[in-house]
Amino acid sequence: MVVPGILTSDGAGVNLRRIIGSPQLNMLDPFLLLDEFGSNNPEDYICGFPPHPHRGFETITYMLNGKFHHKDSTRNEGYLTDGSVQWMTAGRGVIHSEMPEQTDGLVRGFQLWLNLPKNKKMIPPYYKDIPAVNIPRVEFPGGITKVIAGKFMGVKGPGQPKTGMFYYDIKLQSQKELYIPIIDSWNAFFFVYEGTIIINKTVERDQLAVLNIKGGCLLKAGGLGAQFIIVAGKPLNEPVARGGPFVMNTREEIMQAINDYKNGILVK
Repeated sequence: MVVPGILTSDGAGVNLRRIIGSPQLNMLDPFLLLDEFGSNNPEDYICGFPPHPHRGFETITYMLNGKFHHKDSTRNEGYLTDGSVQWMTAGRGVIHSEMPEQTDGLVRGFQLWLNLPKNKKMIPPYYKDIPAVNIPRVEFPGGITKVIAGKFMGVKGPGQPKTGMFYYDIKLQSQKELYIPIIDSWNAFFFVYEGTIIINKTVERDQLAVLNIKGGCLLKAGGLGAQFIIVAGKPLNEPVARGGPFVMNTREEIMQAINDYKNGILVK
């Protein structure tokens, strides 16, 4: 299955491509949403993401280029810069903002929503800045991988998901191949942001491919090479109830989250 995503906007008018969480691919358990944002026009992103709430899942923001300033209701404050990752566990509730620190130049990156299992949805919120220098790089014949979470060729990434998953950013040279093992029961996808990848078909730039291959997959770069993120995770197989920035297991829990936010007790 190949998904192009849809062009939309979020926050205070940030233009982006929604790939998971779109009509073509509502979710891929345990992944609730994947957005790609990117522009060299400040008007596409300068208003950023003013304060807004979350409950029940984790957000993983990976910046290829650009700078964003994070502040939240648990007094965490940090900076996303070129190549860095912001890992935020909303848990029982957090209110945060992500605002650009520059008014011109390229901003490009991804935000992934990773669902929390039922028994962890109300854990205390957690925030971690992962600078680019702390993300290991693994070189192999024909390419290089940044290990954001999980293990790649024995090298462990700094991300600490609350459920089984991996997240890699891979660059493959022209016509080079790479085999990536994937646990049989896990859901997996890759998104091409430069070049093309060939599996049983050609996956173009700005397309996501859902992998249905058991045991792993063999990826081959096209003639101009490829850069892509590849992510896999253990499905939770639990009911999912959504209410805007809240993701719980029942509609009643969503209504409780909305009431908690309105009454100022979401983060208590």
